[in-house]
Amino acid sequence: MLVVPDAVGTGEISVPHDSASVREARSRVQDDLARRGVDDDVVDVSVLVLSEMVSNALKHARPLPDGKVRVSWALEDGRLALQVTDGGGVTRPRLQQQSATSAGGRGLGVVRRLSADWGVREQGPETTVWAVIDLDARTVRRSSDRS
Repeated sequence: MLVVPDAVGTGEISVPHDSASVREARSRVQDDLARRGVDDDVVDVSVLVLSEMVSNALKHARPLPDGKVRVSWALEDGRLALQVTDGGGVTRPRLQQQSATSAGGRGLGVVRRLSADWGVREQGPETTVWAVIDLDARTVRRSSDRS
């Protein structure tokens, strides 16, 4: 588990293992980050990364025993840690090489591109995909300029 000690702000929600949950998770995290004064550009990047992580869990993994997926976030030292935990899938989440015409398979590539760091942790039947976002808006803009 990615633990952010002495976090300035943390949150956790459990959402149903259903496609509508992507919107719910985005909204909750977006509202919390905005309330804490996080830069709008960073909020936008963060909820995009979160959306890809939640979508990946819903598409490729089983729910947790309670039928849900757990989303958590923590702010500390100029960084945002995001985590999405599910009931695991047939395969471990991994980056995929996609052709320009592929219809899907880009989610974790987006997570990797927009995050300072990311990874996958498996503990028992649970799988957690985590990402760390720098809260410095200038860093986000520089990353966007490279595309």
